[in-house]
Amino acid sequence: MRVLFTTLGSPSHGRAQLPLARALAAAGCEVLAATTQPVAEVFKQDDVRVTSCISGFNPGSHATPSQIMEITDRTDLNPEQRRALFLRVMSQVLSGPMARDVLDAVLPVVRDFRPELILRDGMDLGSVLIGEMLDIPQLPTPSGALNAFDPAELLPGLNILREEHGLPAHEDPLSIVPRGRIDYVPPDYSFARYLPVARSYRQTVTVDRRSVLPRWVVDLPTDRPLVFAAIGTALPMIHEKTPDQEAGKPPFLMPDPVDTLRSIIEAAIRLDDCTVLVATMGLPVDIDPLPSHIHITERLPQPLLLESVDLFLTHGGFNSVRESLRTATPMAVLPQFGDQHGNARRVEELGLGREITDNTPDGITTVCRQVLADRVIGANTRRARLATLTLPEIESAVADLEQLVR
Repeated sequence: MRVLFTTLGSPSHGRAQLPLARALAAAGCEVLAATTQPVAEVFKQDDVRVTSCISGFNPGSHATPSQIMEITDRTDLNPEQRRALFLRVMSQVLSGPMARDVLDAVLPVVRDFRPELILRDGMDLGSVLIGEMLDIPQLPTPSGALNAFDPAELLPGLNILREEHGLPAHEDPLSIVPRGRIDYVPPDYSFARYLPVARSYRQTVTVDRRSVLPRWVVDLPTDRPLVFAAIGTALPMIHEKTPDQEAGKPPFLMPDPVDTLRSIIEAAIRLDDCTVLVATMGLPVDIDPLPSHIHITERLPQPLLLESVDLFLTHGGFNSVRESLRTATPMAVLPQFGDQHGNARRVEELGLGREITDNTPDGITTVCRQVLADRVIGANTRRARLATLTLPEIESAVADLEQLVR
């Protein structure tokens, strides 16, 4: 079976797909990943062909001036209303110019590779139309964007593109998932707001087979709570691409990751009865000296480390949330943008942690202490891990997908 993966966004999107791509390749399938240059590196250590046919991924650059003004001029809205407006505008971008660009980039690859199945990034709507044009089954892989965006908001833009390519319009918003979707969390723990139950497989603990923790972690104190804080990969990547732009410049409306990291470290200073590891993702740290209970590192193998920590102070990306469910790790969620605010609310709803709504150092510290002290949250995370362990391993997806193609 020939399988095409499409991957957009940050390398974390590729890491969400890699276990499935690896399982398909090991079963003898011919696997090709169509992605961007930064994400291509994720696949190159495995038996997966890669083409960097997608020139870049920047939804903001596809927004029109009127769409930008629609967001920035609404100063009367509260933060929740502004986030909802942002998602609506981004729905128009993803289902319009972004989908058109991805379609144009991926369609020649599809015609040449002739896949029997397309497993697409949740933000890739161009491949929805490619599947319809060439009668190829397509399913989205685990994605925070897929969980957050309302398919009804995506339908008008997709129908315009369908008309451009001589395809019939659809009335059903769920036409973007005609054969379902793939997820790595149990149905009762789904983070999808609008989509039906998925084909669910067990979240993989180790994505990078070569990853190990550094030896220095063995010397960390174990007679106190161990806290891991990380800001994720997407926000620092966007910050690196736009160093001259002001933080929050439209249409992203994102906080400055350097400011967020500083607040996290200042909160960690207050957690002086814990050991705190902070992954900076290469962002500068301008607080010096730091107390001895704080350990700064650029990055760590997160899925491995989560097996041993008492609290994960996280931005709430969907990869991080899934890894926390798999390892029974309580979460204090400091959401930054996109689907992360919805993820934070869902984490709290499921009793797996708490959302941080006060992003000051004192606000972050308060929630961290509340989660550490809450035995109910600990019990809930253990139950979530047990539910995750009831799911079939990722290798079983191969037979399911082959049956779907047949």
